[in-house]
Amino acid sequence: MEEMNLILKIQSVYNQFTKAEKKVADYCLAHKEEVPYLSITELADACEVGDTSVYRFCRTLKLDGYQEFKMRFSLSQGTGEGTVLSDDNEADSLPKKLLLAHQNAIAETYQLLNQTELEKVLDMFQKAERVYFFGVGDSLLAAEEARNKFLRITPKVNCITDPHMQAVAASLTTKKDLVFLISYSGSTKDNIHTAKLAKERGAMVACISHFQKSPLTAYCDAVLLCGSKEGPLNRGSMSSKSAQLYLIDLLYQSYYERNPEESFRNNELASASVVERSL
Repeated sequence: MEEMNLILKIQSVYNQFTKAEKKVADYCLAHKEEVPYLSITELADACEVGDTSVYRFCRTLKLDGYQEFKMRFSLSQGTGEGTVLSDDNEADSLPKKLLLAHQNAIAETYQLLNQTELEKVLDMFQKAERVYFFGVGDSLLAAEEARNKFLRITPKVNCITDPHMQAVAASLTTKKDLVFLISYSGSTKDNIHTAKLAKERGAMVACISHFQKSPLTAYCDAVLLCGSKEGPLNRGSMSSKSAQLYLIDLLYQSYYERNPEESFRNNELASASVVERSL
């Protein structure tokens, strides 16, 4: 038998919710289109309850957690990946719509850019003896790209791909290390666990995320916000990656300008190391 539409399920079990859970249910039912794009902290703030109340609300619905809730909630409304591209706008072709999606993601990221936070991250990069780039799933690709880019100008960067080994590395960090996480949602359990471990060790922690307030950002010393509206059914969209890569490139160029002689020398050595492998 097909699972019940989650919106209908919320309505059908409404009398079983606690007072705090009813606040969450009321907000979700009144703001159906907005909810899939909120972090758990943003939804909790909007409902004037704690994060744990939102989590208990999800568990009352017999869901594993908030991410499954957002996915099921989106499916109940029939909002899939093509929704963003199918909206009426001046673009009359798919290539142009995709172009606009990427342009908008980068433009939003530029508008969200906080120069103070950027300087904080650069200062941490400067002070750190080791810099770890971490990510999970699609965000891992951005973390690897950050490692690949920075490795040309400084040997202190690293990227560990396995989430368990990320946690192990974080547990061995010191105050001289920087853990830099990339997570659009800021609510991936592995990222939160890694950030918590690094923070407990006294390491510097920063991240790229779409949400200013999330379980991940609670452990971060600095946060760079990326644009692009991404729902649970189009997670890992290319436009959000464009926004993340824009910030990574900005960090790279800014670090290069701060350390021109070292960066130029290392970049020259790195380029020479692979030139013989090109035809």
